[in-house]
Amino acid sequence: MISEYDCLIAPVMTEKTMNSNKDGVHVFRVSACATKLDVRRAVEKVFKVKVAKVNILNRDGKKRTFRGKIGETSGRKIAVVSLSEGKINFEGGI
Repeated sequence: MISEYDCLIAPVMTEKTMNSNKDGVHVFRVSACATKLDVRRAVEKVFKVKVAKVNILNRDGKKRTFRGKIGETSGRKIAVVSLSEGKINFEGGI
């Protein structure tokens, strides 16, 4: 089990995720070793809300070419958190 503040890296702030915030669904970038249970505990402790469901996505890095050399961008792990009660306010930061 990892620390709550090591588990959550940053909220994903895109137009699509901000529209889903109204429905109680929030998206976070999480640590590569975080599990669903770690994410649930971290969100409940940091934001003091009740979590209903957590889904995790592992996004692979994309292949890129720069000056004739082939490389790869880093992958990321994303957690989609559905709240049953409470509201998250991002003004204070994580």
